[in-house]
Parts: sequence; C-alpha cells; structure tokens
Amino acid sequence: MRTPANIAKHPIHPMLVAIPIGLWVFSLVCDLVLAFGGTSENWAIVARYTMVGGIVGALIAAVPGFVDMLSLPANTPVWLSVIAVLLLLVSGWLGGKMVYVHGVAVETPPEPARVSKPHLGA
Repeated sequence: MRTPANIAKHPIHPMLVAIPIGLWVFSLVCDLVLAFGGTSENWAIVARYTMVGGIVGALIAAVPGFVDMLSLPANTPVWLSVIAVLLLLVSGWLGGKMVYVHGVAVETPPEPARVSKPHLGA
C-alpha cells in the first residue's frame, strides 16, 4: 500500500522515526554512564538535551505517521483508536497505582509534635 506522505515514492515516517529512537537510546546511555561512575555532570546535560531532541523528533515524525494512518482502510483507524484508549487506561491505572499505592511524588505533611499532657496525680 502506498502512503500519501512520501518523498520520491519513499515513505517519510519510517525515515524520521530513527531520529527520536537514536536520541532516546543515547539519552539512556548517558544516564547509565553517569549512574555507573561517570564523574562529569555533562552526561546529565547531554542526556537531557537528547531526551528533548527525541521528543521534538517524535512530534515531527508523528505528522507523516498521522497522514499514513488516515490513509488506511476505514476499520483500521477505529481499531487503532480502541487500542490507544486501552493503552491509555492501562497507563492511567499504573500512574494511579504509583501515586496512591507507592506514594511517588507525594509529599506527606510532617506530623504535628506531640505535646505530653501533665499528669494530675491523686
């Protein structure tokens, strides 16, 4: 099946997805180097920039990917939407479990200081 988003009969989306994939893999490599003994904070800076670059690259690759999706036969986009919503439900459930069960990113207020009551002896 031909895609309407192409350059010289070559689909654009597969060409562009290699950019964010490569940047995200390199971001992980930088994080691992820093975690396993890298002494320079430059690893963290490079990891952050490659993560942001991967997000920008993914957004750019999403445009021709969306065009490709719209050119699929009528039932396929419906099933892709159903799968996407199911994945959204699973990720929401996992996020809720992280917050409400494991307390990720939740600051608990400090307990008030206990004041001892004077003992009135008889």
